[in-house]
Amino acid sequence: GCLKGTRTAVLDGIEFWTRDFDKPPVYWLNGLAGMGKSTIAQTIAERIFAGGQLGASFFCSRDFDDRRNLHFIFPTLAIQLARRYTEFRSIFVPLVQSDPEIAHESLYNQMKKLIVKPLEKSTISTVIVIDALDECKDREPASAILSVLGQFVSEIPKVKFLLTGRPEPRLREGFGLPLLAEATDVFVLHEVESSRVSNDIRLFFRRSFSGIADRRRRQKDWPTEEQLNLLCERAAGLFVYAVATVQFIDQTNKNPKKQLDRLLQLPKSTVYEGKAEFKENTTLDSLYTSILQQAFGDDDPEDDLIVRSVLGAVVLAANPLSPSTIGTLLGYDPEDVFPLLSSIHSLLILQGDTDQPVRPFHKSFPDFIVDPARCVSQRFRVSPPNHHMELLIGCLNLMNRTLEKNMYKLPDAVTNAEVPDLGERTERYIDSALQYACKSWHKHLVDEHTIRTPEIASALHQFLENKFLFWLEVLSVLGAAREAVDAFDLVTRWLEVSPTVELANDCFRFVTGFFEVTEESAPHIYHSALPLSPQTSVVRKLY
Repeated sequence: GCLKGTRTAVLDGIEFWTRDFDKPPVYWLNGLAGMGKSTIAQTIAERIFAGGQLGASFFCSRDFDDRRNLHFIFPTLAIQLARRYTEFRSIFVPLVQSDPEIAHESLYNQMKKLIVKPLEKSTISTVIVIDALDECKDREPASAILSVLGQFVSEIPKVKFLLTGRPEPRLREGFGLPLLAEATDVFVLHEVESSRVSNDIRLFFRRSFSGIADRRRRQKDWPTEEQLNLLCERAAGLFVYAVATVQFIDQTNKNPKKQLDRLLQLPKSTVYEGKAEFKENTTLDSLYTSILQQAFGDDDPEDDLIVRSVLGAVVLAANPLSPSTIGTLLGYDPEDVFPLLSSIHSLLILQGDTDQPVRPFHKSFPDFIVDPARCVSQRFRVSPPNHHMELLIGCLNLMNRTLEKNMYKLPDAVTNAEVPDLGERTERYIDSALQYACKSWHKHLVDEHTIRTPEIASALHQFLENKFLFWLEVLSVLGAAREAVDAFDLVTRWLEVSPTVELANDCFRFVTGFFEVTEESAPHIYHSALPLSPQTSVVRKLY
């Protein structure tokens, strides 16, 4: 949330809008990366929750599979509304019982059935918060969820929607649709008076440095007013810059004064921006470059290769990975991965041990590290095609090495629901690296244009020929059978012409033909699906 005493005018304005039903029902908090949109959304959600107005919230994030999927938003909001309001629940529960597949329907049907219908009948007055819409996967030219919202918002006049997102073309198109444009208040965060934002950032720096001084027993007049002025000027209205700066200065086992001096040292250049180690590009890019250079020192081709691989895994993984999982997938010692990530702790959300997931502390860092125009140093730049390929090979190789029949040691012919300790068995037999590989290997194909190499083709053929059914078992128990459908939808398009195509197509037919069996029971993949597959099936002959 926002630091107390900062962003007061913006927060008060939004809170007033939540209570004034003469105002439009939709509010778009629009701002560039690093302006503090999510922090403001979090603070508003906390305030209106305390005041009893918050019905539901969804904070989108590209870091997590289930939080960048548009089709998870309305079901999640509906569940929260059902928990919050008895009258909503009384309509919602029978509806889902009669039609349990609603969650997999189109966004239009989801909103109509799960949100609008119960809200219309119950006449509830509430506020719904959806943060960072720009982080969701969306192939429509105008945001798919905004298109649907525009069609229904007039039918639920007692419901307000607070939405945040960068002003990307898809969102601008969505909010520009006639039905939604007339129902939306737009607040442009980067047009707030710069002196007001600068004062908030100065307050953040003062309180943060005061806390560091207290904890580290430093003198109270640190930093100097001149240093503070320079930091505020460098931040240029970006709260994310201020947060990254403080995290860099406050690193464990580092001298805070020396860390600050490193950021503000004065080379010979007389240009104002030249007062730091910073080079060209924007302020934020300069900070990220400076932190990376400080962490990894001089050029070392071998070390730089490892740095890029590990950073690639952090920013491109389908879900956040732990240092130990990154090491397992990429073939590095996990004990080497953790110190490497710790050296750029200020850019990451990194827990205290090797088994906890790590992810970028702000989405502007992945944007920076994959963009050749912004991350000009090839030492650190992540190439998505190359590093997706590296993760794909790592996943396939791990599955080829470790998957076996009945890894969960399940009794014959049981359904998954009949095994009470499935969770414990997963922890015991399937480590986090293998879980990730099974659920997400295909996501590193990205699309049918992913680079085709003999190594990938060989590993994929070996996987389908020897491990396919063992993989389906794991997906069945993890409740992730739908991932198999997505995987073969991609694989069969990616392979085009190859000796593996016939095998992949037959695996695809097996997955779709016996989907219900696979979803309900891992053992019945062998007891029911395989015996009922066609005599000519390649899968049947192999397994």
